[in-house]
Amino acid sequence: MFKIIKNAISTPDVRKRLIYTLVLIVVFRLGCFITVPGVDSIALNEAMGQTNGIAGLIDMISGGAFSRFSIFAMSITPYITASIVIQLLGMIIPSLEKLTKEGGEQGRKKINRYTKALTIVLALVEGLGIYLSYQSAGIFVSNTFLTGALVVVGLVTGTAILMWLGEQITSRGVGNGISLLIFVGIVSRLPSGVTLLWNLIMTSSGFSTTGLLTAIAIVIGALILVTGVVFVQQAERRIPVQYSKKVVGRKMVGAQSTHIPLKLAMAGVMPVIFASSFMTFPALIIQIFVPDIMNHTGFLAGLYNFSIATSTSNVPIGYSIANALVYLLLIVGFTFFYTYATFNPAEVANNIKRNGGFIPGIRAGKPTTQYLSSILTKLMWFGGFFLALIAIIPMLLRFTNLNIAFGGTSILIVVGVALETVQQLESQLAMRHYKGFLE
Repeated sequence: MFKIIKNAISTPDVRKRLIYTLVLIVVFRLGCFITVPGVDSIALNEAMGQTNGIAGLIDMISGGAFSRFSIFAMSITPYITASIVIQLLGMIIPSLEKLTKEGGEQGRKKINRYTKALTIVLALVEGLGIYLSYQSAGIFVSNTFLTGALVVVGLVTGTAILMWLGEQITSRGVGNGISLLIFVGIVSRLPSGVTLLWNLIMTSSGFSTTGLLTAIAIVIGALILVTGVVFVQQAERRIPVQYSKKVVGRKMVGAQSTHIPLKLAMAGVMPVIFASSFMTFPALIIQIFVPDIMNHTGFLAGLYNFSIATSTSNVPIGYSIANALVYLLLIVGFTFFYTYATFNPAEVANNIKRNGGFIPGIRAGKPTTQYLSSILTKLMWFGGFFLALIAIIPMLLRFTNLNIAFGGTSILIVVGVALETVQQLESQLAMRHYKGFLE
């Protein structure tokens, strides 16, 4: 990995992309400290000392922007939710499905426009929900319509800017723009994690041996967790494929042997991000219609507590258990959904057959599709439950006295995005290498 980074820095074109990406990341971090117009900073510092559960996840991936009520307070979560909705609609609406599969570059551009439009709509809904939720907290200079409109517009504008930053990093930077913004937001909490470990060791009464052992255990556990995530993210099942001899022009091309790499976690960290957004979205909707929902009882209050249990321990244990089970099922479900959305066994089997290839011992056509589907299903079950287990770990730690700054979800996202970014750099280096060779 360090060799790839060194080569990237020494390659002029890739170095420009790295510098451009770093500049946009600095812009993102500066935006996290710009408070939305209409917010009383003094009242904000007092109110945000006790953030509710729905703020936990958003604050984590926004790099603390939510607790500061900055223009990037909503982070990129509306875009993630919009992407989920568009992909789900693509499986239901035939025209969208055709546009996704057969539209080519123009189809992708149209899908991107639909996603952006839906993102703005969802950002309006989420921004309104956030404003109404904190209206009674007294953090705004006034409760007039103009102030509310100013706050909501500021939040929506921040999300639109983040969409643009993500696109620029993807097209002109190192790639993975949206994921990289989430990565930076999480990594920015690293100093608070180090401070937490230091406070465990050096308490108000002096050095603590118990705190030292706890800190060592946390570090060792984190290293084991990172190692497991890297292993699963990089591990793959290779399906051998052989191609028979064929005539190309006037030449006879000999038989070739290759393989289809199927990763254990083909969906990466996207199922965790999708499931987290899906779980917290009902609470945002409820807050729009019932701003003081935390003081209510009944069905809506129960649904709200169930929804925020992903990111807080201030709910009855029954809600946490139910939330953990649904969260697990959603992660597994989104693993299947996202994997099949990016890898179609029938299409791969047809491509193999069309090019005169076959999997040894498996007939071409439908048997190949069934074989690939069976292997893919096993991998998805393993990958889905692995992601769910890692994501649920911080929910279990909430029942202890530990306040871990980096949970399983954070580590999954950080490691997954880091590996994807390194692969992007590697592919860009390879492309420049071959370009120079041909010239």
